[in-house]
Amino acid sequence: MSTPHSRPSYAAVLRVPHARRTFTAALTARLSYGMVSLAVLLSVTHATGSYTVSGTVLSLFGATTVFLMPLRASLIDRHGPRLVLPPMSALYGVLLSVLAVLTWRPGAPAAAVGLTAALAGSCAPPLGPTMRALWSELVTDRNLLRRAYSLDGVAEELLYVSGPALIALLGGFAPPAAGILLSAALNAGGTCGFVTSPAMTAQRRTPREEGSAGVRLAGEGPAGEGPDGEGSAGEKAASGLPVEAQRVREPAGLVRGLLPPVAVALGAGLALSAVELLVMAFATERSYDPALVPWVLGALSAGSALGGLANGVVRWRTSARTRLCRFGVCLGLVLAAAGLAPDLWTLTAAMACAGAFIAPALTTAYLLADESAPESARTRAGAWVNMAVNAGSSGGAMAAGLLIGRLPLPLCFTLAGGTALVAAVAAGCRVTGTAARVGAAASRQRRAA
Repeated sequence: MSTPHSRPSYAAVLRVPHARRTFTAALTARLSYGMVSLAVLLSVTHATGSYTVSGTVLSLFGATTVFLMPLRASLIDRHGPRLVLPPMSALYGVLLSVLAVLTWRPGAPAAAVGLTAALAGSCAPPLGPTMRALWSELVTDRNLLRRAYSLDGVAEELLYVSGPALIALLGGFAPPAAGILLSAALNAGGTCGFVTSPAMTAQRRTPREEGSAGVRLAGEGPAGEGPDGEGSAGEKAASGLPVEAQRVREPAGLVRGLLPPVAVALGAGLALSAVELLVMAFATERSYDPALVPWVLGALSAGSALGGLANGVVRWRTSARTRLCRFGVCLGLVLAAAGLAPDLWTLTAAMACAGAFIAPALTTAYLLADESAPESARTRAGAWVNMAVNAGSSGGAMAAGLLIGRLPLPLCFTLAGGTALVAAVAAGCRVTGTAARVGAAASRQRRAA
């Protein structure tokens, strides 16, 4: 374990007791999510011959997966992952297997396929939020925890790049529905390895319930410090508040603490899904080969991976709340400026620059959500951020599809970047207002004393 003055490495994260086995099992199960959407799309299209049906089925599957995630996460917070994840993963696997059987050959009934897909999505285990909540129990050092979150975020992004490649490879010698079965098997096997890890049987520590101050205010570090142990004067004054005021947690306290990370995650999801369509429109408008578009989007992913790794390396002196807003603002500004690119190569460079802020923004959002939640709601807090990103992705693609062709392309890029920018500014205003109220409350208490 690193000391407060050391600079922990990513290798140190994996040297934490039980971390390597637990993380590997979680990634195995989460690889299922990187594969399943494409597998469902291909198999339903093959079975029904209708893109309308396949799009509807995929929307139903995605909606129940995303919007019911906080509910599934609350079950884990209440009963523990060892009790909840195995039956949830088993039911998810059974329903995916039924979906694979239905779509194995052409002629599948659309209603049955849609219902099965929706039910399967509603049972998808929230493995990402659960793993992030577990990181905060395995890792005691704040700098090392930030690096663990960065490693987790970059690894998850790589899963969503490698998952479709595996489906394409499998499609060379098996029916499309085989990809659904493989997704179910990976989820079940990885979840089994995850819940049987020694990390799950270790005694749960409760840092938010230790110390004389009791429970921290949402988003603060120990005893009124910032999320990285370095808070402002106003925040440090909060440690003088009555214990009763510091125990405002659920539901109002948790909701207040989650507003900034959820807002930034939603804005980032909206902007990035819109940009994927905008890059395609840019290439078409300038008569570039459409085969170049994946390389442009690849630059976005590469920039995100590098930015995420760099975010874990830097020893930040600002609080997580401040960094979150700055990352969101920078992402929005770069995306807005990308529409002014004179050619595809400049746009590729702009995408790489924008990507450098994606993983840091999302990693910080997850970290801040974890810090804002009590021990009993960590998984649910991460699930809300995850839901915001995915909901934004769906909405952004729809909005971009409606605007492209109706507005000039540079203006569309500006609007896409503006969503991330406005969300970050709104989150920053929220943070500033909260800090001001905390300082005012502390001041009133001192005068009363």
